[in-house]
Amino acid sequence: MSRRLIIAVDGPAGSGKSTVAKLIAQRLNYLYVDTGAMYRALTLKALKVKADLENEDELGRLAKKTDIRLEQADGSLKVYLDGENVTMAIRTPEVTNSVRYIARAKPVRAHMVTLQRKLGENGGVVLEGRDIGTVVFPDADKKFYLDASFEVRVGRRYKELKETGANVSEEDVKNDLKKRDDSDINRSIGPLKKADDAVFVDTSDLTIEGVAGKIISLLDTR
Repeated sequence: MSRRLIIAVDGPAGSGKSTVAKLIAQRLNYLYVDTGAMYRALTLKALKVKADLENEDELGRLAKKTDIRLEQADGSLKVYLDGENVTMAIRTPEVTNSVRYIARAKPVRAHMVTLQRKLGENGGVVLEGRDIGTVVFPDADKKFYLDASFEVRVGRRYKELKETGANVSEEDVKNDLKKRDDSDINRSIGPLKKADDAVFVDTSDLTIEGVAGKIISLLDTR
């Protein structure tokens, strides 16, 4: 019987980590966990109830009484917030612009890390985010850190947003990505960082298939 691994995939926005992690999970028949989607779901709720985004204690209390579930169906990940499918709703610009407040709140991150560890504790899981290999699963069986040049990441993010019908310019995307990078790298808890034992993969000139294939070739599931 093959070993069920815990695979951590980290990297900045636009590095391709979400698509790659999803593809790896499909090929291995593993659970795919988009940790960013969990923070986005809570952000959506915080906006709905008009929570004070600067009040970490209030956000922590909100997190504890919120049900966030991830389910795989028809080859895609569905995100449920208190029983409601919010897979598309969490991708709006309003949520994107506010998620940093949720992600930097210490009580929220502590709660989310607990949930994420429960999802992955039995192995057979691909988790992607910003601090999987450093904070959530520092003892993951295999860790990967994906990155690409800033220009490539801007181009990918712009294409992704245009495909959803968003009315944005490349300059908007560039400014947003700079802000997100700064917020992710400099936050005091769970910052974006390559784990010392993570395999670095530059995805700038690679296809999604190429990155996934490279990662799978480095796994030992025997």
